[in-house]
Amino acid sequence: MNSIFRSEPPAPLPRPADALHGPVELEVVHVTEYRYSSPVELAQHIAVLRPRDDAAQQLLGFEMEIEPAPAQQHDDRDVYGNSRRVFTLTASHQHLRVCATSRVRAHAPARSDAAALPWEACRAHWRYESGRPLDAAVEFTFPSTLVPHHAALRDWALPSFPPGRGIDEAATELMHRLHADFTYAPHSTEVGTPVLQAFEQRRGVCQDFAHVMIGSLRALGLSARYVSGYLLTEPPPGQPVLQGADASHAWVAVAVPREDGSADWLELDPTNDCEAGLTHVRLALGRDYADVTPLCGVIRGGGRHQLDVRVGTRVVPAA
Repeated sequence: MNSIFRSEPPAPLPRPADALHGPVELEVVHVTEYRYSSPVELAQHIAVLRPRDDAAQQLLGFEMEIEPAPAQQHDDRDVYGNSRRVFTLTASHQHLRVCATSRVRAHAPARSDAAALPWEACRAHWRYESGRPLDAAVEFTFPSTLVPHHAALRDWALPSFPPGRGIDEAATELMHRLHADFTYAPHSTEVGTPVLQAFEQRRGVCQDFAHVMIGSLRALGLSARYVSGYLLTEPPPGQPVLQGADASHAWVAVAVPREDGSADWLELDPTNDCEAGLTHVRLALGRDYADVTPLCGVIRGGGRHQLDVRVGTRVVPAA
């Protein structure tokens, strides 16, 4: 049987911090504060603030401080393997502060041997075929809450996907085009801004960049997921400051199928036009931002609120 997989070595992708050599240890401090105009009587929150621990990134330490102290709290994992802290506040309060401090050891991303696979073969792999085992990555070909399918995204993406082009080259060119065509503009969109609106106005923040690229890939029948995390706040000497380094960040992971039925993931950061590397700390994975919101919940009372989020990420000496 002829294999659809090719053995050519993948071409190198631009990386944002060539001055860093892995592995490297990073510390992240993420502070979220809510101030309410009137007392909150009862609150139930879910925090997704614990970085992932896997082959590409080891979690060395994690602490979360919550003020006021929760009446109840527990940790669990969602369907994508993301760690969550669920906590309940029963005492009346007008101020909520959540501070998560993490330390991770990051490794340079390994390029998949299958990254040069033609994109049409990838698309065919994700299509349903009777009798073939279901690959978990198929889920990320479907529309999601914040990233529905749009023909406009498909038509915009198609020039980067000529017949026979490798999935890595095609996805990378799409990233380059998005970065060139769109303007990074804080406060130009909101959390719930529809992906088509961000696409039409050609401006937004990292969440919008990621949603537009994911929507474009899925509209072509490819598998792509949303990655939330952090960027190194202070870059190495001679390297530019990355867009989005002062807050939580988002980028895209494109699925590359392997012959054994598993999938590798090529992680691309369209906001900074680079492959996610040692400057990126991976927090959570999902279909879109709605799956990985850092802190969300339901409250009784509170009136109006003011939100303040501060993030700092730095390289620390190895323990």
